[in-house]
Amino acid sequence: MSDLPESLERRIVICARRETVFRYFSDSERFAKWWGPGSQIDPRPGGAVLIRFVNGVTVRGEVTEIEPPRRIAFTYVLSASEGEPGESLVTVTLGETAEGTLLHLRHDFASAKLRDHHVQGWRHQLAVFSKIVSEEEHARVAERVDAFLRAFGDPDAATRRALLESCATRDIAFCDAFSSTTGLDDMLANLDAVQVHMPGITLVRSGGVRLSHGTAIAAWVAQKQDGSSVGRGTNVFDLSPGGRIARVVGFWET
Repeated sequence: MSDLPESLERRIVICARRETVFRYFSDSERFAKWWGPGSQIDPRPGGAVLIRFVNGVTVRGEVTEIEPPRRIAFTYVLSASEGEPGESLVTVTLGETAEGTLLHLRHDFASAKLRDHHVQGWRHQLAVFSKIVSEEEHARVAERVDAFLRAFGDPDAATRRALLESCATRDIAFCDAFSSTTGLDDMLANLDAVQVHMPGITLVRSGGVRLSHGTAIAAWVAQKQDGSSVGRGTNVFDLSPGGRIARVVGFWET
């Protein structure tokens, strides 16, 4: 397969740890989540690969190389009934970055026509892949968003620290209309000041948490102790590869 003359390459950073990303190439249940129901992979050299796209197109192949959690390669054979037939080779390499996992995909073909036929398909498929993988990595996002919001209004300094340590990275960055902080200790000092200037005010999440590709959005209400509202807003949360909150931008609406 090394003499295939045409290749397509794509790179994408996925907000998840490399071990999490690799599971979607080595576990059939996860493999099917980003290709389509019935897709399967046998993660060993010579193991069968079956891809069933949601539109009914079927691809078969076999694993030619596997090095968990860094690299996998498999042949990719589009059946003759689905267009121009031909065997090709997909090679995926996973590297670690501060933002998560750098996925490098190379797809080698016998012809430029076959290559060009797959360009948009890989744009779409890798977007689906990134979204699904990051949803597993950040399955606790609602819990962590709620802990972050509770930290704003809790009157006890030790509780505020425990809440932030449970949900945020040590170098968390925060910025809204009233403050800008870098690091957990700076954030905690800011929350000390919040207790002085906004005593008795708590932030409560309003509605669900929306998550996509490692970024979450949540609306909130600022309330007095009697439950009356003094303001509303929305926070945008950028998450770390391990699922913690790394950066927050807050928007006050009233």
